[in-house]
Amino acid sequence: MLWTLRGTFEQRLETAAKAGLESVELVAEHVQWSDADIERVKKLARSLGLGMDTIIATPNWANRPVSMVNPEHRENFLNDVRQAITFAQKLEIPQIILMSGNEIPGRTREEQWASLVEGAKRAGDLAAKANLTLIVEPLNNKVNHKGFFLTTCVDGLRLIREVDHPHVRLLFDIYHEQVQIGNVIRTITEAAPYVSVFHIADNPGRNDPGTGELNYANIYKAIRKTGYSGYITMEYLPLGDPVESLTKAVKDMRAAFVA
Repeated sequence: MLWTLRGTFEQRLETAAKAGLESVELVAEHVQWSDADIERVKKLARSLGLGMDTIIATPNWANRPVSMVNPEHRENFLNDVRQAITFAQKLEIPQIILMSGNEIPGRTREEQWASLVEGAKRAGDLAAKANLTLIVEPLNNKVNHKGFFLTTCVDGLRLIREVDHPHVRLLFDIYHEQVQIGNVIRTITEAAPYVSVFHIADNPGRNDPGTGELNYANIYKAIRKTGYSGYITMEYLPLGDPVESLTKAVKDMRAAFVA
């Protein structure tokens, strides 16, 4: 996840390549790119041996009327999804992240949940036409995202099952899940068939795996046992040299998958 690295966009790509990563995820780096910028970035990524696999549908979602849990925002949200699909197609990116948005004061959770489900279904129909996958990401509201609506992968799994759309899947961020409720291996085991991306960081601090309370060797083994074959993404803030840190993180992850 390139936002976790320092330097220009080009320097961050180079860091990822030096660390042996195969692909990178963007957030909103692309939103002001021209077609010429897109071609330049694609050429650079290819020259470094990197793919690009994810962007976000609703950049700056916390400050714009694009919430999935507010039905009054539905058309704004879907327009953002359409724009993200256009960028994804140009960048040859297969996945787009969806954010639920923050809780709405004065509305019941049931009302907001119904809006979330409807929004995901309608966005999924747009993604199906483009043969892309939407991935819904729960975020913790205890430390990083105060007021966020969809806060656990337990509820995220429930959402994906209820939406029941082949183009809507789950982004399982292990750091966020540990902060919010823990119990990550049990939930990973149940959710893995519905997951397209796992995000990796330790807790507390959102730093290198192995520097906090999470036992990533066991977590990786649990993921492996499910037969999971999707993306595993490093989304942590390196404590030391980024290339050395990411190289170690990738090496440890791969070792756990073949042990």
